[in-house]
Amino acid sequence: EKCHSNQFGQCLDCTGPSCRSLSLFHDPSSNRIAQWLDKSVVGGILDLSHPMIPEAVQGSYTITALTDKGEQISHSFDIKEYVLPKYEVNVHLPSVITVLDQEAALKICGKYTYGKPVIGSVKAQFCRNAIRFFWFSSPQNKDLCKTYELTTDKSGCATQTVNVTAFSLHKNMYSDTFEVTAEMEEYGTGSFTCDIRTVTFEDVPEAYKPGIPFEGKIKVVGPDNKPVANEPVYLFVGSSLKLALTTDVNGVALFSLGTSLWKDSVHLKASSKNTTEHEHYAYGLRRPNYRASHHHVTPFYSKSSSFLKVMQASSELPCDSEATVRAQYIIQGEELEKGQEVLHFFYLVCSRGSIVQHGSIPVAVKVGIVNKGEMSVPLTRMSDLAPFAQVVVYTLMPSGEAVADSHDFPVQLCLNNKVSLKFSSLQELPSERTTLSLKAHPGSLCSVRAIDQSVLLLQTETLPLPYMEKTTPDTITKWAAGAFCVSSVGFGVAPNTGLTVFQPFFVSLTLPYSVIRGEVFTLKATVFNYLLKCIMVEVTLAASDQHTFRNCDGCIYSVCLCGEESRTFSWIVTPTTLGKVNLKVSAEALKTEALCGNEVATVPDVGRTDTVIRTLLVEVTNSFINETFSSFSLLLLPDGVTEKNVSLLMPELFVAGSARATFSVLGDLMGRAAQNLDKLLAMPYGCGEQNMLLFAPNIFILNYLKSTGQLTQSILDKATHFLESGYQRELTYKHDDGSYSAFGKADSSGNTWLTSFVMKSFGGAQPYIYVQPEHITEAWRWLSKHQRPDGCIRSVGKLFHNGMKGGVSDDVSLTAYITAAMLELDNPVVHNSLSCLKAAVAGQLDNLYTTALLSYTFTLAGDEEMRSKLITLLHEKSNTHGGTRHWKRAGASGKGLDSLEVEMTSYVLLALLSGPSMPGFDLEYSSGIVRWLTQQQNPFGGFSSTQDTVVALQALAKYGAATYSSEVGTTVTLTSLGGLNKEFTVNQDNRLLYQEEKLSEVPGEYTIRAEGQNCVLTQVPHRYVCSTPSTEVFSFLNRDK
Repeated sequence: EKCHSNQFGQCLDCTGPSCRSLSLFHDPSSNRIAQWLDKSVVGGILDLSHPMIPEAVQGSYTITALTDKGEQISHSFDIKEYVLPKYEVNVHLPSVITVLDQEAALKICGKYTYGKPVIGSVKAQFCRNAIRFFWFSSPQNKDLCKTYELTTDKSGCATQTVNVTAFSLHKNMYSDTFEVTAEMEEYGTGSFTCDIRTVTFEDVPEAYKPGIPFEGKIKVVGPDNKPVANEPVYLFVGSSLKLALTTDVNGVALFSLGTSLWKDSVHLKASSKNTTEHEHYAYGLRRPNYRASHHHVTPFYSKSSSFLKVMQASSELPCDSEATVRAQYIIQGEELEKGQEVLHFFYLVCSRGSIVQHGSIPVAVKVGIVNKGEMSVPLTRMSDLAPFAQVVVYTLMPSGEAVADSHDFPVQLCLNNKVSLKFSSLQELPSERTTLSLKAHPGSLCSVRAIDQSVLLLQTETLPLPYMEKTTPDTITKWAAGAFCVSSVGFGVAPNTGLTVFQPFFVSLTLPYSVIRGEVFTLKATVFNYLLKCIMVEVTLAASDQHTFRNCDGCIYSVCLCGEESRTFSWIVTPTTLGKVNLKVSAEALKTEALCGNEVATVPDVGRTDTVIRTLLVEVTNSFINETFSSFSLLLLPDGVTEKNVSLLMPELFVAGSARATFSVLGDLMGRAAQNLDKLLAMPYGCGEQNMLLFAPNIFILNYLKSTGQLTQSILDKATHFLESGYQRELTYKHDDGSYSAFGKADSSGNTWLTSFVMKSFGGAQPYIYVQPEHITEAWRWLSKHQRPDGCIRSVGKLFHNGMKGGVSDDVSLTAYITAAMLELDNPVVHNSLSCLKAAVAGQLDNLYTTALLSYTFTLAGDEEMRSKLITLLHEKSNTHGGTRHWKRAGASGKGLDSLEVEMTSYVLLALLSGPSMPGFDLEYSSGIVRWLTQQQNPFGGFSSTQDTVVALQALAKYGAATYSSEVGTTVTLTSLGGLNKEFTVNQDNRLLYQEEKLSEVPGEYTIRAEGQNCVLTQVPHRYVCSTPSTEVFSFLNRDK
């Protein structure tokens, strides 16, 4: 299958846009599996596709498009196992049932995709569920349910009148939702309410202008929230009834009230009841409710008591003809200049953020009197004003006072490019040619597609011609086609059009999505006869070496079938092979003299035989399944060319046909972390500890991007903002003595670990933001005060989030952490601390975490003798498997990822990379550690906790910088003894692209050859099934040539 994507770009200030687009395609694990860089969007449409492998991971996939103007949009879709429905089932129930109702009509209908009704039986359950209060110990109410067994009629529907009074409508201890569950697994709901009518004010201003009518709308909806037409509604001003109105077809009534006599604030009430009385509340009893609406308005202030009001329109303004809007005014004559006879009003028309029209309207006025009147504001080029036109009208009085008003008018949406689609006929036979014609503005670039019940039948494609010919699918279905076009006059969308693919006599198979090899299942074939006469039908299942079958007991495979009838035939089938198995069923209308009832069986003129071939997936289960074995093979390229052999060996008891393997290439070992900056770069917040947990990762990600030349200005700006905010927030948790704690001065003292973490992070942030040097110095001074005579630093203060300090749990590891932090900041004042650590090394080191941390600390200190001793000791205690290397923690549960193992393994990698190369511990040795670390990453590039993510990203960033090359790129070639020869290219543009190839030869021998200057990651995930539990596992071998 292929994934298709259409991108459409339209500039607000131009037509026929031409811009650049970057598109990214990510799988559920956030791997970038496809990318389209710097694509030109000429004419407004970019059409993309990407092939999907059969073993594609199920889950949510995301396509993201970015333009050169910084615009971004994402769309997600799911890949999952499912069987396309042959018919749809709809449950019809009143959307709302009120407390006044006694009965409700339940209707369940089934309709095939080609429009014919489904004839069959239905089992439905109608429930009103009790509300559960989990803190109640006493017995609670039970759900109120009733089950109905129904049969559909010729229209495919089954109906039932439900007595809803049996569901305690007046009690409030039950849910206000009715649930209907049909046996066909279609699910529907209807709600229950006491609200009989709900009245609301719409488009009413907050203030009135004395002397100018106050306008607005009143809307009435029923219990289903749908507008109620021809409904009386009453408008009260204060306690007096002013207007009795009737709603229109949209449930709306317009009103206009005189304001000349209004003073101060005025209370308006709209109700569907002509009364101000209320029913008294009764506990546990539900009564009909008629919701009224209330609105308070205050007088608008004007120094001169001159007013201007843009009046409402009764409906949307037309988009295909010019329009006018009204404005009423009151101008006090004593405010005019002596002898003034004309006052100019000005108007602005704004749409989509721009002024599109403007003008002035002269109005005759007289001095000494109150001038009242109405003016009309002309609106032109209405299609350019959609969807809203904001009209501003104003005038300037001689005193300098501005008298103004504005109003937003909805404008009908008219697309200048008129697009239409039409099939050559409304109905066609399967596998026949059909023509789809399109009309649009000359020179339009159009995208057209047709869909069959969620399956893309016609690939989305750019249409250079006004028509296209396609072959209808060999199935009974219905197409729905749509199109959009772009041209010099703008954008246009065609109304959907349909094509029914149908023949009056056909056979349809009912299959599951998959079955198990050796499993016996029933294959059902239904033959439909929509001819006007009876036919004699014979149905056969073709023999195959992929399956065996037998007829079901008592089944007959030759029967009479009259008009509008169907019959289902069954076979007992057993698949004998794995993978995709074809099932072929034929139905033939026989020529016979036998009678079908009182009629002679006829033979159709066209379509006498119908044959259907469907594919069934056969899998293996109920046996031992080995877990996927994945191994990153880092191809280091010191000489420009590296070649490795890979053998995929299978155990003796594996099930033939069950093996699956893929080969993937990724050009950046921190690819996933770099792709998910929005999830790893985060705004710090919370207490002093939480703030730093989110502050620190920003630094290491920035360091990595900077060292590899991937740091863009937008990422730098975002991260800088995060760091500045976190820096300012952390200072609020600083004590006067220079230390830090979770709640600052509210705590009795600072905490040694948090203070050292802040000192280390502030120092690391200095290349990106301003950090006052005194804050780092004061932190070190405070830490020094807690240094014992032997040089070790004792732990002081409380740390609420113990997970943030990782394995730093004693004075030696704390001292090593603080010393390493000081050395990272190029602070040489660590002599006493190193004395403490050397004494610890001279003793018995039985803690691997402390040993790993010490190896990093002495590497930073430049003590090669101590470094060599510790790394050699760590090497002896390392665990290797499948080309990986890591260190296990004593006492680890073995269930899931151990964050301390990630942390201490990362410290060893930092120790190897932070000093001179040691014999036997070069980059090739480090690559085994990196292989293990990259396998522990979550889909976003992080790890199981904060501290292990911080240390691991720091180590991976250092390795990435050590192996980074800005040369042209690397070519990876995968070959096999069976003739496979696949080439992958890794360069600066696609370093983050996850390139994958399915391996068909399993077991098999493969050779990986890499040529170039970049380090690349390759992965071979492999899966197979054993017929019995086995301890033997498949072997992944790398043999250097």
